[in-house]
Amino acid sequence: MTTDGQRRQSPRVTIAHIAQQAGVSVPTVSKVLNGRSGVSDKKRAAIQRLLDEYGYERRGTARRQRVGLIDVVIRDLDPIWAMPLLQGAEEEARRVGASIVLSSTHGRQAGSRHWVQHLATRRTDAVVLVVSELAPEAAEELCRLHTPIVLVDPAGAEPSGMPTVVAANRAGGRLATEHLLRLGHRRIGIITGPEGVGCSEDRLAGYADALRARGVPQDPRLQHYGDFMAASGASAARRMLRLKNRPTAIFAGTDQTASGVYEAAAARGLRIPEDLSVVGFDDVVLAEWMRPALTTVHQPLMEMARTAIRTAAAIAYEGAEVPQRIELPTSLTVRRSTATPTRAAAAS
Repeated sequence: MTTDGQRRQSPRVTIAHIAQQAGVSVPTVSKVLNGRSGVSDKKRAAIQRLLDEYGYERRGTARRQRVGLIDVVIRDLDPIWAMPLLQGAEEEARRVGASIVLSSTHGRQAGSRHWVQHLATRRTDAVVLVVSELAPEAAEELCRLHTPIVLVDPAGAEPSGMPTVVAANRAGGRLATEHLLRLGHRRIGIITGPEGVGCSEDRLAGYADALRARGVPQDPRLQHYGDFMAASGASAARRMLRLKNRPTAIFAGTDQTASGVYEAAAARGLRIPEDLSVVGFDDVVLAEWMRPALTTVHQPLMEMARTAIRTAAAIAYEGAEVPQRIELPTSLTVRRSTATPTRAAAAS
């Protein structure tokens, strides 16, 4: 038999535990904790009695009760692109004395009801979402549970009230395009990511900025959306390279997209960079493996992950006020995939 005194000594009581004892859902307990409506007076009083008996201290008041876990939710686990992010996250988590719990959304919206309830049951100190979109109801429930959320390059629009870590994507798009313009290219194609995704649109905007600054007209036939993967790069490149006045250079939205451009160029018997210059974006290890080695925009993936974990830990463990948007600089890594356009290529 459990006594009230024994209940008060329970060291690891969670919201889910209280919900089970009260015969209600986790969101209902959260409403009582946060003084929200939607709970009857009778049920509210019963839940509050249990909270008092167990000595439950609401997370987020005074110092948070630390469990040493930070959830990292990533859109997909592609090893080439995800590895530097995960390495940065793990290194920073270790530095702040936490471990990461990794999950993938496989391209879907993050935050199913089951996932949120699972987090409430096992508890986590913070959630870091990488290139994912959080379901609105999940964001609301995580806020009620006083779980800090930090976004890295969010897939949708940047939501207010959640710290966001991004790369300088628009500046990176300018760097790539300006490099090609300096080499003498004027027919420059672009294959960016999914339409409406912030980083995709920013890279396209940077490309347009650079062309506009040099007075080079934009050709809609040279502007394509993709999914950041090799197959979409190959498909878009094939369409552009079939044009009578084909591009002499292509800016690809990721290094993987650029690998697809290489494939399409080889299929048409075009040499890189003699017949077609190519610039990527990310500067992952793939860029060095490609032949010729790829000129690309360096996106600080490891540092973005470190910054996100550091920000989440500062909120969770110190109650710190943090910037709502942290933008890390991009730079250009010049290798062997770009050159001055040949006269034949420029005239084709």
